[in-house]
Amino acid sequence: MNATSLLRKAAAVLAVTLFAGCASAPHGVKPDDEAGVATARVDPWERFNRAVFAFNETVDRAVIKPAAQGYQAVVPQWLRTGIGNMFGNLGDAWSVVNLTLQAKPKDALETGMRVAANTVFGIAGFFDVAEEMGLERRNEDFGQTLGHWGVASGPYLMLPLLGPSTLRDAAALAVDSKASPPQLAFGEVRDQNGARVLQVLDTRARLLSASRVLDDIALDKYTFLRDAYLARRRSQIYDGNPPEDEDPAPAAPK
Repeated sequence: MNATSLLRKAAAVLAVTLFAGCASAPHGVKPDDEAGVATARVDPWERFNRAVFAFNETVDRAVIKPAAQGYQAVVPQWLRTGIGNMFGNLGDAWSVVNLTLQAKPKDALETGMRVAANTVFGIAGFFDVAEEMGLERRNEDFGQTLGHWGVASGPYLMLPLLGPSTLRDAAALAVDSKASPPQLAFGEVRDQNGARVLQVLDTRARLLSASRVLDDIALDKYTFLRDAYLARRRSQIYDGNPPEDEDPAPAAPK
């Protein structure tokens, strides 16, 4: 990336380190309440996070979900699949950068070959021919890169409109946003904004079935999503093989 991006990377690392160290559990948690202590360590800002979660749910029900349902109804499946593939191909390019930063040359090379194959033979990524070639997708972002080099996740954080995150991942967004698919695909701000809207609609449309199931099975949707997000991120940072321990918010691998 350019010099500005490098400065943002340094700022992200510094911010996560400082704020994660300052985060503390709320008062009133009994020492013998192991579940409460674990929650306090992972989610010390739960009251704030739940308020943001409720806001996100309201916006989703009123605007995003109906728009995604309309998108799904109007746009045929084959075209939605192609659009999703193109966004995925652009995301793969950023994964190559992060795999390189994580000192994983083999994975970076294979992902780079995936991007090249889909770009050339898949018509700018509209068709995912790389999957047929056995080149699997590795979704990597700068938050995972920070975690790979030992930056702890810090407290759980629910972001307005963006959803589940952690302090580390939220800080990394400053870098990730500069290499998002709309940013990579278009130079004009107007075109980038249009692509962002399309990406949100496409992503939300693909989650319609999952959200219905979640509404049916989750007694506490906030807690379910929080625990699922943290488990998934931890698995991603350890490349699908996290160590077995009892700490719900373990230090990242050294």
